[in-house]
Amino acid sequence: MSVRSKVVVAVPLAQSLVDQLAAHDLTVVPAGRSEGGDFESALAEAEGLLVSSNVFVDRGVIASAPKLRVISTMSVGLDHIDLAAAREKQIVVTNTPVPSDAVADLTMALIIMLSRRICEGMRAVASGRWSEVSLGGDLAGKHLLLVGFGRIGQAVARRALAAKMDVRYFDTRSSMPDVDGVDRLVDLAKGLAGADFVSLHVDLNVETRNLMGQHELNLMKSTAFLVNTSRGGVVDQAALTSALTHGAIAGAGLDVLQDEPPFPDEPLLKAPNVIVVPHIGSATRETRSAMAQCAVDNLLLGLRNEPSPFEVT
Repeated sequence: MSVRSKVVVAVPLAQSLVDQLAAHDLTVVPAGRSEGGDFESALAEAEGLLVSSNVFVDRGVIASAPKLRVISTMSVGLDHIDLAAAREKQIVVTNTPVPSDAVADLTMALIIMLSRRICEGMRAVASGRWSEVSLGGDLAGKHLLLVGFGRIGQAVARRALAAKMDVRYFDTRSSMPDVDGVDRLVDLAKGLAGADFVSLHVDLNVETRNLMGQHELNLMKSTAFLVNTSRGGVVDQAALTSALTHGAIAGAGLDVLQDEPPFPDEPLLKAPNVIVVPHIGSATRETRSAMAQCAVDNLLLGLRNEPSPFEVT
């Protein structure tokens, strides 16, 4: 890398990581995306950019950074970055696919909360209705369909197998690892029709946007639950609201929404048997620390023209 190359950091970083960047002859410029024009002006001389999933790096941002060589995102998803524009400029893009256990834990928590009607029980206690909650269900023997079988899907599978669930997955990628006790399905429609729980673990892209729409939700059993800890755009939110309201499915557990935060009058928030948490899949101290370190490592590798194991362009 050149002497005193400039890197723009658009996320809060621990001082130890800022010091780590500075120790490699880098000038670190903090610049939040919310600062508008200041963000683009900060990029004018930048060779590196470190962002997270809530910092959008579109074609205009990339055009404002003629010297940019590396975009390191502290996230698994990449839908906030214009990858086509980055490729055109031969900019290396890296991600941090390290929060598998944290997201898998949250996925299983949502599955258990839905199955055992935990939120309903909490509301009943708070309103003095101690004995009025209906029975929940066991996980053992239930069919779990994982849509997407990357690192997080596989981590969920291991946990579900420990709970004695029948685990299957659907993935459009041709080469996937064999996991004992987990069957691969080649027909998503049949998988949806037979599942007691459907859990989504795919990237958001042109092919997966609204992957779960009205048609797909109608294929599910009325007793089945949908869990989404991937990206909000993978689910047609209006269709899901309708499915929950009319009893087409039994419930949903969501860590992600199409708009984050949601608008105050978002109809989904008033739908029956829906659990919504504020995109906390990777929100553990250990995971966020590991992601930040990985993002810094990726940035340094890219600036040294060395390959990162997490390079995506």
